[in-house]
Amino acid sequence: MKMKITLKKNKKKSKNKSPSDAMGVVEHLSEFRKRLITVVAVLAIVTVICFNFSSDVVSLLVETATELGYQLVYLAPAELFTQYIRLSLISGVVLSSPVILYQIWAFIRPGLKKSENVVVFLSLFAGLFCFIVGAAFAYYIAMPLMLNFFITVDKYQTIIATISIQNYLSFVMSTLITFGVVFEMPVIVVLLSQLGLLKPQWLTKSRRIVVVVLFIVGAVITPPDVISQILVSIPMLILFEISVILSKIINRKKIKREKEMDQE
Repeated sequence: MKMKITLKKNKKKSKNKSPSDAMGVVEHLSEFRKRLITVVAVLAIVTVICFNFSSDVVSLLVETATELGYQLVYLAPAELFTQYIRLSLISGVVLSSPVILYQIWAFIRPGLKKSENVVVFLSLFAGLFCFIVGAAFAYYIAMPLMLNFFITVDKYQTIIATISIQNYLSFVMSTLITFGVVFEMPVIVVLLSQLGLLKPQWLTKSRRIVVVVLFIVGAVITPPDVISQILVSIPMLILFEISVILSKIINRKKIKREKEMDQE
């Protein structure tokens, strides 16, 4: 009789658990759907607004090229219009990124600890700031150097530099995104160090390899002249050294906390 009673109790418990678990999954998916709708709505509104200013943005991006003597054209009837749409989408993503990042953080927040919560939140928005700084560095320093090098290849100026707007904007966007991602290096290192996935000892031991890799990256994303490669590689080396210092500081704080906890 006792065995039968316990079995019945276990069955009742299992029956009670399944609806709550199912409800948790449903609530989780419902929250994801709400946040996704918010992101899509904000992105759509901002993209439409950006489309109204797309001609101003294009004129700003081509200003450096026209000053250096480039002539920009579009080769197909719809080429300029499609570039306006493409640029509006990219601008919409960039301008609505604070909302997107907040929605991502708010969605994953319940599954994180309090300390991890703060780290992830600050890392997301610090990464956005570093991306903007990298893109600004590319626009004001790196890109003019590249364009100036490319137009001076023809010493006698016998060939007119006429570029399609599609190719030019692709070059600009890839340059801005590349430098934006590179400038996020300290944020990524801090996040990985805080989560215990990266040790400062690894960064210190692999410093020589990283220096070589950074110079190779600088050579790939810049024209084949020494000055441009140095001007691009030096900021990446500075960012790497900053990343090493930040990783060491975080590691020291972790060790200190562990010692205090052991003493308690």
